[in-house]
Amino acid sequence: MTPYENFSFFVYLLIPLVPAVLLGLLGVTSRVRAAWVLLSTLGMLLVIARPQSILYQILAYLLYEWILVWLYLVYRKRKDGKNRAAVFYLMVVLSILPLVAVKLNPSFIALGVWHTMLGFLGISYLTFRTVGIIIEIRDGLIKDVRLLDFVSFVLFFPTLASGPIDRYRRFVTDLYQPLTRQEYGELATQGIDLIFRGFLYKFILAYLINKYWLESLNHAFGFLPTFKYMYVYSLYLFFDFAGYSAFAIGVSYLLGIKTPQNFDKPFLAKNIKDFWNRWHISLSFWFRDYIYMRFVLDSAKKKRFKNRYTASYVGYILLFGLMGLWHGTQLHYIVYGLYHAALMIGFDVLARKNKQLKFWGQGKGWDFLAILLTAQFVMFGFLIFSGRLG
Repeated sequence: MTPYENFSFFVYLLIPLVPAVLLGLLGVTSRVRAAWVLLSTLGMLLVIARPQSILYQILAYLLYEWILVWLYLVYRKRKDGKNRAAVFYLMVVLSILPLVAVKLNPSFIALGVWHTMLGFLGISYLTFRTVGIIIEIRDGLIKDVRLLDFVSFVLFFPTLASGPIDRYRRFVTDLYQPLTRQEYGELATQGIDLIFRGFLYKFILAYLINKYWLESLNHAFGFLPTFKYMYVYSLYLFFDFAGYSAFAIGVSYLLGIKTPQNFDKPFLAKNIKDFWNRWHISLSFWFRDYIYMRFVLDSAKKKRFKNRYTASYVGYILLFGLMGLWHGTQLHYIVYGLYHAALMIGFDVLARKNKQLKFWGQGKGWDFLAILLTAQFVMFGFLIFSGRLG
């Protein structure tokens, strides 16, 4: 069963959420709440992972990733204090190996069942969580990982299928953060508000956009239908995905976990950099922190490029190229990633030129024009992403 896909899933949600709300309002200890998060996650896994063979594969995947994390922790705790890059890269490669296998060849997994259940929507997010742990172990930010906390974090059921992507240290802090009745009540109120917003976005707005506009445009071709499709598909994609995220965050809040936001009025962005601070925030920040920044800093340390802007631009190509591949190996996903890399590089060049030439002004009129132009570039990117042009 795909989370938040139909109303029957919300009936099952009452099983973990009703006790969670009661425990929160009674002011139970953080350890009791953490135990309920773990039990709820394991229980909902039985609902989500159908048929049973999928459950076995998820558990095998989890065991595999835990062994890697445990081995790397043991390595990092050695008395000689060695932190070889080769060992780190090996662990990262081994961690993403199941994801690569699924992306490149779904039949690699027995009967293709794993790909059907997780594939793009699930295994990617689980892999990012594990790789994030490995990276922060290498950086010395994570000194220990408890097995039960690892299970709760990686398989946390509200965000299992579609994110947002959380960070281990932040998640565990919330997991054991004491909450008074008033604090939990405020968090639960926000959670309920987000869940209702999810219903509005996904089951009303996204549904209406799909039924009355997108479905008819799917079978109409030519310049004008494609032009209309670009706008309609962009709105549908936002409301559908933002609805999923609102559900996930709202349910997380009811469990006492402040899962980070994923969208912040993305179509009001004034430039492409601002857009990526507002769209799929947890994913873009993950790539920024763990791919882009590490590449740029390492390039500066090793003096890989003479010009610091070159390092930044190559970093953008690496970042968005990988982001495109993360969505899939089809050509339109790769082009989508490289398109956004080009937009980021182009914006940086123009922003630096503007400091000298002053061709772009300030004020409400300029801001409105910036928002309008940014939206056009972004929506054209979604048209590429849709595969309509392929």
